[in-house]
Amino acid sequence: MRTAFDFSPLYRSSIGFDRVFELLENASRTTTIDNWPPYDIARTGEDDYRITMAVAGFSRDELSMTQERNMLVVSGQKSGEDIGEYLHRGVAGRTFQRRFQLADHVRVTGARLENGLLTIDLKREIPEEMKPRRIEIGSTAATPKVEQRKIEAEKQAA
Repeated sequence: MRTAFDFSPLYRSSIGFDRVFELLENASRTTTIDNWPPYDIARTGEDDYRITMAVAGFSRDELSMTQERNMLVVSGQKSGEDIGEYLHRGVAGRTFQRRFQLADHVRVTGARLENGLLTIDLKREIPEEMKPRRIEIGSTAATPKVEQRKIEAEKQAA
């Protein structure tokens, strides 16, 4: 059962939230869920995050990571097939592509592959001009005075 939300009433009273509504609409569209490779997302600080992916069997050369605007794409492709006859093959070596939607001002600060785990460090860096700032309130002496005019009505004798 799929429920579609109508965001059109919100468009009338909000400005600049088009991307948020687009994300909500995309999230409601469920596609086939691919849960491989497994991953964890952890918050390691106020503005720091870490993605850990289990990519056993892949080397650094077989993994690639790209960030375009607010999308992080991690993909893996095996370079060649191992020579040998397998009696059982339990380590998955199939090609994958995992996409992560990133919030504004989140960037990748580092990545490392250790013991079959790919760890990606992320940091949210809000530009100075977007951070809250205190605005001083001036005194009334600095405000130019506006001259008030009185309008007098003539009295008419009846």
